[in-house]
Amino acid sequence: MYGFRVIVEGDYACFTRPEMKVERVSYDVPTPGAMEGLIKSVYWKPAISYVIDKIVVFNPIDFMNLRRNEVKDKLPLSAVRGQMKDPSKDIAIYADESRSQRSTLLLKNVRYGVEFHFEMTGIRSDKEDESEEKHYNILRRRLENGQHFRTPCLGCSEFPVSSLRLVDSFDMAQVSEEILAMGDVDLGYMLYKMRFSDGGIPINGNWDEPKFSDRAEAVFYRPHMIGGVIDVIKYAEGIVC
Repeated sequence: MYGFRVIVEGDYACFTRPEMKVERVSYDVPTPGAMEGLIKSVYWKPAISYVIDKIVVFNPIDFMNLRRNEVKDKLPLSAVRGQMKDPSKDIAIYADESRSQRSTLLLKNVRYGVEFHFEMTGIRSDKEDESEEKHYNILRRRLENGQHFRTPCLGCSEFPVSSLRLVDSFDMAQVSEEILAMGDVDLGYMLYKMRFSDGGIPINGNWDEPKFSDRAEAVFYRPHMIGGVIDVIKYAEGIVC
């Protein structure tokens, strides 16, 4: 099993609570699914899956409220195809007619330590993909060089990571006094990750032009943060739904 430790920093983060249907409200700490998605932005292959082992919260948990205008409508693909056939069709979305004001309760000045490993899935694997050492070396090199194929984000895509670096160990002396003073914190039921029904395999069976399912179920767990450390593996064993 090949493991890694990284330090992640950002100006803002929002790990959205799914029970808040209209306004975005962040959890106090990251969800394992959000951290998994962040690592996938650096390197991803169907032959491997990432498992978050531990999350360390270094900075104080500091919220701020942001209110902004958003466009509530989406341009359907069918409309785009229709205009390709008939360029005279107007498919534009006018902001003045589709504007919606929404509020976001987000985190600011965040810094997390993420310990994780990857496991082989056997999906679309050839002889080269069956080598764990190959994936380890590629991921390590990309982390050391600061490479990624899409911008890593902290929950929502509009909150990009400002720093992502590989470390040998976490310096627990850097955990803030505010976090240490909280002691053992029951974080309540939190989203663990979204489990997609396709299992990572295209529903059309075509890897060249894959089509994946949008159907997914939410998986929850109930972790504790002790001295700033969330032992994800320990509490994931108690997943109840």
